[in-house]
Amino acid sequence: MDPYIIIIYTGLLLGLATGFLMHRSDFCVAGMVRDLFLFSQPKKVIPIVIVVVTSMALFEGARLFGLLPLYPFPGLKPPSVMNLLGGFIFGIGMVLAGGCVVGVLYKAGAGSVLAMTALFGILAGCGIYAEAHPLWSTLLKTTTLTDTAITIPQLFHISPTLACLIVILPFVYLFMKWQRSGLFKMPTFAPQGYIRPVVTAILLALIGLISYLLVGRPMGITSSYAKMTAFVERLILPSYYETVSLYQLTTLKYNHPLTGELLTGGVGATFDAIAAIEMPLVMGILTGSFLSAVLLKEWRLYIHQPLRQYLSVFIGGILVGFASRATPSCNLYHIFGGLPIFNMQSILFLIGLLPGAWLGSRILTRFVIK
Repeated sequence: MDPYIIIIYTGLLLGLATGFLMHRSDFCVAGMVRDLFLFSQPKKVIPIVIVVVTSMALFEGARLFGLLPLYPFPGLKPPSVMNLLGGFIFGIGMVLAGGCVVGVLYKAGAGSVLAMTALFGILAGCGIYAEAHPLWSTLLKTTTLTDTAITIPQLFHISPTLACLIVILPFVYLFMKWQRSGLFKMPTFAPQGYIRPVVTAILLALIGLISYLLVGRPMGITSSYAKMTAFVERLILPSYYETVSLYQLTTLKYNHPLTGELLTGGVGATFDAIAAIEMPLVMGILTGSFLSAVLLKEWRLYIHQPLRQYLSVFIGGILVGFASRATPSCNLYHIFGGLPIFNMQSILFLIGLLPGAWLGSRILTRFVIK
């Protein structure tokens, strides 16, 4: 069977499910991390923890059963100090933008014009990074921490199973404690159609596993944003487009796990493996959230917001777009895909993201939402 058929239909279906679930539960990573710093509510990030730990158990179980021949998954590289800086910029940006790359996507599908504005900012940020890529890639190489390992188990020559058990077992105790305390109960005044974030978290982990099994890697969408920018640049400035080195690179190369066929792609304006993997996912998320809002009779264009808020989300989108390429990739790819397999790039991304989100929260309350 043609691997592109498998990949396109998988991405579309998983995107539909993701957009629907995230809209019904208001599952926004940026919002959860922002509230952690603004309102000192650590419980807000529990759904994120559940996604990571559940994905860790599912990925490792699948690996032990021989279902994940691509482990670690394609696209991961050795860690660099610049992953920290990329995560820091991303953290600032996602708070100002009011969502991460997938958060603004499902909100845009539900009619938020602010989120649509943030999306345009992300596309602009991807274009800005394309100009800075030669310098940034040099810094990535010169600040590489190790060339011999991609994950923590590889670095210390230990079994991934042992690393997973060290993390999972304490969290099993915590989950049981949270369950007994009623933390996972449905709110008394839950709106119609509401899905608890903890349920969405578990289902997102399952969606990530399905993507890993059928596509060859967990979900990620930021390369498609860079591709959209590349298509616009090629349309408007075709001769200049040819001079941008990033658009000429092959950034993804792997054998599809089900068919064995070699798949390649880059962020240039071509229809390749990255386009087949990520663009259906993007369209699915937009459509899933749109359908959720329509079924609830809630879809409408939310326009009337202060001008400074539109400026904030656009600037935040630029920072998110730039950082998602510089890190490289976004919170969806790193937190829901890389952290569960102890990828060192993803760990550095998270370490940088948290202080970035704190600073973004301070900027938000000082200049945007007074």
